[in-house]
Amino acid sequence: MFTIDDLADRLGGYLPPDEIQQVKRAFYYAEQAHDGQRRRSGEPYVTHPLAVANILANMHMDHQSLMAAMLHDVIEDTGVSKKALSVQFDKPVAELVDGVSKLTQITFEDKAVAQAENFQKMVLAMSRDIRVIIVKLADRLHNMRTLGALRPDKKRRIARETLEIYARIAGRLGINTIRVELEDLSFQAIHPMRAERIKRAVASARGNRRSAMREIQSSLQQSLDDEGLKGTVIGRQKHLLSIYKKMRDQRKPFAEIMDVFGFRIITEDVASCYRILGVVHNLYKPVPGRFKDYIAIPKANGYQSLHTTLFGQGGMPIEVQIRTREMEAMANNGIAAHWLYKAGQTTHPIAEGSHARARAWVKGLLEMQRHAGDSLEFIEHVKNDLFPDDIYVFTPKGDIMELPQGATVIDFAYSVHTDIGNNCIACRIDRHLAPLSTRLESGQTLEIITAPGARPNLAWLNFVTTAKARSAIRHALKHQQQAEAITLGRRLLNKALTPFETSLEELDESIFTKALKELDAASLDALLESVGLGNRMAHVVARRLVDVAHGGTFDYVLSTDSEKAVVINGSEGMVINFARCCHPLPGDPVVGHLSVGKGLVVHRSECKNLAERKNDPEKLFALEWSDIVDEDFPVALRIEIESRRGLVAELAGVVTDADANIERIGIEERDARLSIVNLTLSVKGRVHLARIIKRIRNLPNVGKITRMTN
Repeated sequence: MFTIDDLADRLGGYLPPDEIQQVKRAFYYAEQAHDGQRRRSGEPYVTHPLAVANILANMHMDHQSLMAAMLHDVIEDTGVSKKALSVQFDKPVAELVDGVSKLTQITFEDKAVAQAENFQKMVLAMSRDIRVIIVKLADRLHNMRTLGALRPDKKRRIARETLEIYARIAGRLGINTIRVELEDLSFQAIHPMRAERIKRAVASARGNRRSAMREIQSSLQQSLDDEGLKGTVIGRQKHLLSIYKKMRDQRKPFAEIMDVFGFRIITEDVASCYRILGVVHNLYKPVPGRFKDYIAIPKANGYQSLHTTLFGQGGMPIEVQIRTREMEAMANNGIAAHWLYKAGQTTHPIAEGSHARARAWVKGLLEMQRHAGDSLEFIEHVKNDLFPDDIYVFTPKGDIMELPQGATVIDFAYSVHTDIGNNCIACRIDRHLAPLSTRLESGQTLEIITAPGARPNLAWLNFVTTAKARSAIRHALKHQQQAEAITLGRRLLNKALTPFETSLEELDESIFTKALKELDAASLDALLESVGLGNRMAHVVARRLVDVAHGGTFDYVLSTDSEKAVVINGSEGMVINFARCCHPLPGDPVVGHLSVGKGLVVHRSECKNLAERKNDPEKLFALEWSDIVDEDFPVALRIEIESRRGLVAELAGVVTDADANIERIGIEERDARLSIVNLTLSVKGRVHLARIIKRIRNLPNVGKITRMTN
């Protein structure tokens, strides 16, 4: 059995004796704290933290991380507090342990909520010290290695969580060795029979192709030696989940996937990488379009390498990766390579760059967390953010931005800065104007055009792909609706107070304090928002305010100005909606009613859908249009016209000449001679509509034109 002395011997290769002694002290403290506790397998519990520390030792992590690994379950599973750990060990170790520990003092009704809240807590700890996630990944890896003692349903639940979150985080941080093992262990827990069959098939295939692998490896190595280039050629093995995904997604048989031979060439410096690329392309013909240069443009997790695919003998594909030793260390250990180099008291630009990128990613997680409505929404954003396939685009200044496959202009705008995204109105891709919904491709240069008063559009949520953009848009829309609801609520409440010859501005602060308590509202803004969204009736709130102002004895003598209308201009935003049943236009007589959660809904006065509400005038609001309305409104027309060729083109020409847009058009035959055209237009108002109708009447053989309602 692996012991603390075995670990100490391993640590002697890169840690000084005093730091090794501190790691041993943490082990003995954990051993005492977990005394009497056993794992499901029956082993003493302390074997788990010792194994976690051993995983971190393989990555050459620092002594504080190893101490945290020894103590990582002490707060959660024993009576030891964070404060006690701070006294016994230094504060950074206590912070690391607390960051990895779950929230045990809070009871959650739902398992998913508990997991989401615990992950949210860990992200906050990661923002202070990125080592938290490395300790957590090592902890999860050992738990996955020892899943055998658990029930099958619990195995699958833990494996799915590992696959969806922790394996992807390991990939995002570039810790490839942990990512691959987590993926394979999760796959074996979720699909044990499929994993076993693929494992046996891989073992059989490797035996059959051993001679071919040796032959290709030998020819690659000989070519390097002939050119005097230092490089080591090693065979590259595919892992189980990778094979399974290719079989499933690409619908390829196992034999076809295993026909691809993979090799990695490790060399001394970047210049040698490109020279070796020339040598292998000279030896075997490259497959067009299959070369990727991740050295010039690294992946988001800091991964660097040259990838190329070659035609081998008989046309069999050979995949080759070429990288330096430092790049190999980064590919295997990712952000942990930062501590690997620090342990040797040296720094390396690749490792330092990886650490900086990881901190930037965690900063992005924190921003998503602030914008998310709750922990479940946040964890969904994180899952969406962890897909690894990236594209690379450029800012006008030449800076490289990494975005996921399928990202749009809006995603790019939010990746630059949240304010850029919120104020985005247009963009240029390679100096040409393009729609905001355009899906981006690697190599494009983007310039975002903003306007100070611009706001996010609800429709953007239909095409954005990045979690940061999605959460920022939702956050902005939520606050936009809140601000608009408060403004509308103030207008409606002032209108409701008009019959009592007062207004919100004239009421004393003490009146609001007492009324808010009686109405169970947190603040005046919260009360106004509730009125604006239709959750409270303005006249009820108004009477309560007047009652409080007059000590509850006020005699309701109404002003003659009670029918004063609320003025609308059509561009109030999310809390004033225009009814689709009657399509009100500027110039139409209009009334409004409050719809719970939506705000004020505007109808034409003669709309049939208002019949029930007309019996209760207090639920309706007199409205009138502002003198200045500069918005487009939909209107539906029904046109009887003689059937003929080119009819749609004629109508489109007339509408365009009248400065209007056709939103929808449909034609149905009434008889052999007449057709009914159902036309939905965007117009400025009644006057604009009248001008369009007059032009349509001038067309030959036009019969009845009806404006459709209800």
